[in-house]
Amino acid sequence: MKRILVMILVGCLSLSVAEAQVSLTLDQAIEIALSDNPTIKVANLEIERYDYVKKQTVASLYPMIDVSGQYSLALRRQEMAEGLSFGGKNTFNATASLSLPLFVPSVYRQMKLNETQMALAVEEARATRIDMLAAVRSAYYNVLLAEQSMKVLQEAIATTQRVVDNTKELYENGMAAEYDYITAQVQLSNLKPQVLQAQKGIDLTKLQLKMYLSIPEETEIIVIGSLDDFRDEVLLGTDYEVNVAENTTVKNLELQSELLDHQEKLIQTTRMPTIAAFGQISYIGQEHSDLSKLMGGMGGGAAAPAEQSKFWWQYPINIGAQISIPIFAGFSKTNQLRAVRNQRAQLDIQREYAERGVVLQVQAAINNLLTARETMLSNELTVEQAQKAYDISYARYGAGAGTILELNSSQLTLTQAQLNYSQSIYDYLSAHAEYEKACGVDYDATETTTQSEEE
Repeated sequence: MKRILVMILVGCLSLSVAEAQVSLTLDQAIEIALSDNPTIKVANLEIERYDYVKKQTVASLYPMIDVSGQYSLALRRQEMAEGLSFGGKNTFNATASLSLPLFVPSVYRQMKLNETQMALAVEEARATRIDMLAAVRSAYYNVLLAEQSMKVLQEAIATTQRVVDNTKELYENGMAAEYDYITAQVQLSNLKPQVLQAQKGIDLTKLQLKMYLSIPEETEIIVIGSLDDFRDEVLLGTDYEVNVAENTTVKNLELQSELLDHQEKLIQTTRMPTIAAFGQISYIGQEHSDLSKLMGGMGGGAAAPAEQSKFWWQYPINIGAQISIPIFAGFSKTNQLRAVRNQRAQLDIQREYAERGVVLQVQAAINNLLTARETMLSNELTVEQAQKAYDISYARYGAGAGTILELNSSQLTLTQAQLNYSQSIYDYLSAHAEYEKACGVDYDATETTTQSEEE
C-alpha cells in the first residue's frame, strides 16, 4: 500500500504545476530519495554493468562460430613454365569454423572474480543508500527543528504582544511608567528579526531536502509531524552496542581483499594449459582450366564434355583439438603475483586501521546519543520550571508587585529553554542517524510498512 502511495506521490511531483504542494512523512521522503536520487540511480546502474561483465566472461565458454566468404578473379594466373599457366580465372570460397573451449582455468577463475566484483558493487550501492538515508533524515529533522523554533518564537511574540498591550493600557491609565511600556516594545522588536531568520532557515532546510528527493524547487513541501513526536523514541533509546560487522567501509575492504585473492589465483591459472576443440568446413569452387595447353598442342587435348560443370567444387572438412601450454613469459607472472600480494598487504593494514576508526566512530555516536538523551530530560524539566517562573512573574507584574525587567527576563529564559529542548531532541535524532550509518543499518521498507499497518 505504501509503495502505491509513493508512486502516486512521485507522479504528482512530475506534474508541471507552478504552485504544487506535497505533504511528506519521513518514511515517504526516504523512499522517494532511495528511488529518485541520481546517486542511487548511478549505483544501481553500476550493479547492472557488472552483471553484463559477468555475462561476457561466461560467454568465453560458449562455442565460437565464424563464417567467411571469398571471391577472387585472376587477372594474371600463375605460370608453371613460360606460356603454361594453371588455376581457374574465377574462384569462390566459403568457410565455416567452430571453436569450443574444453578446459580454460583462467575463465573459471575470472567468473569467481566477477561474482566478487558484483558483490562489491552491491555493497557500494548499499553504502550509497545508507549515506542517503542519513542525509535525508538529517535534512528532515532540520526542517522540523526550524519549524519548531519558528513556533516557539511566534508564541514568544504573541505572549510579548499581550504584555505590550497590557502595559500600554496600564500606562494610559497612569498605573505603569512609560519606561515599562517602552521596554515591552523593545522586547517585542527584538523578537521579530529572529522570526525572519527562522523563516529563512525553514526555506533553506526545505531546499536541501528537495535536493535529496529530486523535487523541483518551485514545489512546496510540507513535512508532517514535529520533533515532539519523537520524544518517546528518545526515552526508549538506551540499548546500544558497538557493532561494526555491517559497516560499509569494513565490508568494502573485506570484499576488496577477496577480490585480490581471486586476482592472485587468476594470475596462477595463466600458467596452466588450455584445451579447445575446433572444426572447419570449406566449400570451394574453381573454374576449370583449359587442359589442352598442358599437352603442348600435341594430340589435340580433348575438350571438356558439354554437360560438365564450368566449376570444380570441393568441401574439405577438418576437426581436431588444440592444447596450449605456457612455458616461459619472462617472469611477468611472478612479478604480477608479487604486485598483487603487495596490494593485499597494504589492504590488510588499511582494514585494521579502518576497523579501529569505525569502532571509535560508533562509540562517539553512542556517547552523543546518551548525552543528547540526558540533555533532553534536563531541558524538559527546565522548560517546566521556566514556564512556572514566567507565570509567576506575569502574575506579579499584573498585580503591580513585579517589574517589567523581571517579566522580560523570565520570558527570555522560557524561550531559550524551549529552543534548547527542541535542539536536544534534534541532537539525539541526528546522533541516532549517525549511529545507524556507522553500524551499516539499511532502510527496511517492509518493516516500516508492517509498523504502519499495525498502527
